[in-house]
Amino acid sequence: MKVELEADKCVASGQCVLAAMDVFDQDDDGIAILLDEQVGDDRLDDVKEAVAVCPAAAIRLVEQ
Repeated sequence: MKVELEADKCVASGQCVLAAMDVFDQDDDGIAILLDEQVGDDRLDDVKEAVAVCPAAAIRLVEQ
């Protein structure tokens, strides 16, 4: 699976980092940064949680 992040939609809540800190980080303004767009089965549940809790719906999973 591939993770896509629309940083321009991000509202800097940090929920994605709390859900999947090895996939997401935040810049100095709190805007989400995607650390790894390729997600294996070992991180899939965490990323699904990040997608679900993102208040701006700025994250999505795409099947490859």
